[in-house]
Amino acid sequence: MIINVGARTDIVNYYSEWLLERLAEGYVYSRNPLFPNKVTKYLLNPQVVDCLVFCSKNYQPLLAKMDSVAEQYHIYCHYTITAYGPEIEPRVPSIAESIATLQKLAATIGREKVAWRYDPIFLTEKYTLKQHLQTFAEISEQVAAHVDRCIINFIEPYPHLKTTMPELLELTNEDKRQLAQGLGKIAKKHNLKIQTCGNNQDYRNYGIQPSGCITAQIIGEANNCQFRKVAHSGMRTGCHCLPSRDLGAYDTCLNGCRYCYANKHPQKIEENYQQHDPHSPLLIGHLRPTDVLQNGVQKSLLVPKTL
Repeated sequence: MIINVGARTDIVNYYSEWLLERLAEGYVYSRNPLFPNKVTKYLLNPQVVDCLVFCSKNYQPLLAKMDSVAEQYHIYCHYTITAYGPEIEPRVPSIAESIATLQKLAATIGREKVAWRYDPIFLTEKYTLKQHLQTFAEISEQVAAHVDRCIINFIEPYPHLKTTMPELLELTNEDKRQLAQGLGKIAKKHNLKIQTCGNNQDYRNYGIQPSGCITAQIIGEANNCQFRKVAHSGMRTGCHCLPSRDLGAYDTCLNGCRYCYANKHPQKIEENYQQHDPHSPLLIGHLRPTDVLQNGVQKSLLVPKTL
């Protein structure tokens, strides 16, 4: 079973103390976002967790402990560094700070376990096609030698973006083609593997491979392990990722990214954060009398190693 640490909220950046305590105690509770009274218990024993897949915009809070986590678990880390400033990502470290932390992370756990996410890509009057290519080139030069690959994605037109980001410009197929062509060229210059995830358009002509960000090949090669072939459907159209279970909760991330799909009710974020107890098995709050607690089905997808 794969545990996702970061799809719903930036656990590494804001809830690292809680995560480390959960790993130490060997279990966690996850509340179903669709049926809030249903809570699932997952064991976090390395014997039943095939891989911890992290995703964060700031690994600094967990950096000192990542080597010990990597000693116990198979891991893979997605590090998101974009072109945007604080008017878009209010509480995200600067590009320079993020690059420095990424380099330290790679030195700690190995570059084969770190992916750089340049995601999502969108256009505004400030963040033009030219600006994206310039920033991508500057970051690539500094991180290419420290990452396994780069994963790019164009922004999904979620309805709430009309309110949270009215400055967004239309991202046409021609815009995407020009960006793909430019990004692919830059990646090739720096010997940087580049791919999409959850994208149905084909940019292989520009050296950009279609893939998933949590695939058997990526995780297996990074951790010297092999996954069984399993029939599954990804989390969205065009997604090739292995099935995983998320530890996070929506409307709990303090990064404040205005494009975020996981924070649809910004007014609830601070309220939820105030309910966080680092000693609780749940990320937010505690079990309630009306909650129904069940054990999660945890089956390994790994091929057993032979002696």
